[in-house]
Amino acid sequence: MNALSDNLRLLRNTAKCLPSRILSGLGQKSNQATPVRFVVEDANWAIRWVGENIRDEINKLTPNTVEVGTSPVGAINRVVHFGSQYMWLAWGGPAGASNKYVTSFFHGKREDGPDVSRHIDQFLTTVPRLSRIVASNSLVHDRLLSWGVSSEKVVRIPIGVNTNIFTPPSDEQRQRAREKFAIPKDAIVIGSFQKDGVGWGDGMEPKLIKGPDIFVETMKELAKDLPVFAMLTGPARGYVKARLEEYNIPYAHAYPDAHADLVQCYHALDLYIVSSREEGGPMGLMESMSAHVPVVSTYVGMAPDLIQDGITGGLDHTLTSHGLAKKVREILHPSCDKDTLVQSARNGVMVCDWSVVGKRHLEEVYLPLIAQ
Repeated sequence: MNALSDNLRLLRNTAKCLPSRILSGLGQKSNQATPVRFVVEDANWAIRWVGENIRDEINKLTPNTVEVGTSPVGAINRVVHFGSQYMWLAWGGPAGASNKYVTSFFHGKREDGPDVSRHIDQFLTTVPRLSRIVASNSLVHDRLLSWGVSSEKVVRIPIGVNTNIFTPPSDEQRQRAREKFAIPKDAIVIGSFQKDGVGWGDGMEPKLIKGPDIFVETMKELAKDLPVFAMLTGPARGYVKARLEEYNIPYAHAYPDAHADLVQCYHALDLYIVSSREEGGPMGLMESMSAHVPVVSTYVGMAPDLIQDGITGGLDHTLTSHGLAKKVREILHPSCDKDTLVQSARNGVMVCDWSVVGKRHLEEVYLPLIAQ
């Protein structure tokens, strides 16, 4: 069924791209105002946020350089950047040969399962058509090289964060946030802001790569002697909520309409957990560090690049609830200088501010391709 769906999507995308392929074959030049199109998903989620922030920062530096769209249709003789390798595989074949193509490759390894392994094989066959591949972290960067991708094509640029929005809370902001979500005064509030259910419905089927099972088991272990309270955001969190209810662990779930509105959710937190088995960022890592929220993470995504264990957060190599709970207890212990830790974390995450990330995309990816 998946193969049939993929084939139908390929046929639809081919039909949509056919007019621009014909025009480019006839020698028509680009009539678009911007030389770069960043292709994002329809969903108001991470890939869209990445594309929009890169666009906004670059256009501050050089106006009318980047536009955001949901497809490459109509692009001729332009730089087209796909927000994920999955989007590239859906559109790269049908799209015309006149463009220079870039894709972000956030996460994925063969150990994630046979479907991911097949996806990787398929992706590698398309690498000759790509001019650049943007990896957000060292783990994925090195993985791409180990698969035989040329180092000249791979650029490591982190996922960004708006450090002017995700800021440390005042005492009044913290109190307001906790009152808004009806959090008991003595609660230790632990955040998990992600999509970790399959599909865009209730999310009762867990997306195990995101580690919702590990998160719930970590909360269960902490709840044995700590008044923990889970703060959740994001769609498809049904599995996590059902399991927390099973263990009688209180929680609040918010899904703000605007990305910037998440900041109040961070202001309510005492700590943030990344429990994933594989990641590209996640954005919650950088947003927490920017907002003075201590982070405990599995050894995934950008965490090894940003977290110095015990100095800017907690980094667990075990990929178990026991290992994460141990790191959480270390940071919550009175002997931990949390004020120094969160300030060191914010200082360290400044390399991920969108102003830096946008400029790096312009200088290291787009301008060299536009000049060719």
